[in-house]
Amino acid sequence: MEQLRVRKFHPKQKHNYPVAIILMFVTVIFMIYLFGTNGDWPRTRVGKTGTTKERNAWIRPTLSVPITCPQLTTREIEKTLGMESLPYIYAITPTYTRPVQKAELVRLRLSFLNVKNFHWILVEDSEERTLLVAKFLNASGVSFTHLNVRTQGNARIKSHQHRFTHPRGVDQRNVAIDWLHHCAVEPAVVYFADDDNTYSPEVFSEMRFTQNVSVWPVGLVGGLRFEGPIVSPTTGRVTGWHAAYLQNRAFAVDMAGFAINMNLFRDYPDVRFNIRKAGLLEDTLLRDLNVTLNDLEPMADNCTQVYVWHTRTEKPALHWEDKLIKEGQPSDPNIEV
Repeated sequence: MEQLRVRKFHPKQKHNYPVAIILMFVTVIFMIYLFGTNGDWPRTRVGKTGTTKERNAWIRPTLSVPITCPQLTTREIEKTLGMESLPYIYAITPTYTRPVQKAELVRLRLSFLNVKNFHWILVEDSEERTLLVAKFLNASGVSFTHLNVRTQGNARIKSHQHRFTHPRGVDQRNVAIDWLHHCAVEPAVVYFADDDNTYSPEVFSEMRFTQNVSVWPVGLVGGLRFEGPIVSPTTGRVTGWHAAYLQNRAFAVDMAGFAINMNLFRDYPDVRFNIRKAGLLEDTLLRDLNVTLNDLEPMADNCTQVYVWHTRTEKPALHWEDKLIKEGQPSDPNIEV
């Protein structure tokens, strides 16, 4: 790249100061527009195909690797043989490197392993796909796609920031939705299965035949024993929400408490999670998909059963490990934890 030349000021040399000042002003305005939005990207027009309704979506980073659609292995063909009419479940899991990551993923693998017509989309928050996750997935026995995208700089959560102000996993979920638009086998249902939850097999049986958006309670979340829809015993329709956090949300539902038919994403191909709506990711996604309360399909015995829990593995105390590292004698780094 050619280096910029620095011109020395000479007192007798004439300078076009008005032009320079105008250019500087225009540059400052442009920089404020481009970077003064907390890491957001410009708005884009989204809506159902053929409409011009503008919604508050955002353009996300693209995949760092080309999108490739998986070919079924012999084992996967045997698992799905004779079940061509059984809708696929695509579970999207954002993940990031931390001491408990593998333990979390092992718990999810045990939940997913025997689910028929199931595909796991695991997206790492990293510059590159890590060897730990790649080895784990290859040995998991679960049909999977392994992706990665690094969260944008201003959206990355700092140690002093609360996760509700800087939610994790937004870029990763959006990249997975991109992948689905290219590769999803339909009929299909999309589920956002975070790696800090515990899943009972029943939740997958309940969601599989979702027509629009299915909903159910989630245990141990939102400061409550459970959080979820309130269902009318006479109509069987969702009439409101049992929730303490931001009760005025149109959809006061946890990420683990709903599933979406892939056709809805097809109808609104530009809709993604909006990182500018911290604490409202689920609510804004469903509203951008033009979902109403009447569209919701209550599952889990009219939302009276809990099949998923927000367990969040406790952060391990590694103070002795930190001491060993300072002494230059850490635990064997070749042993994968």
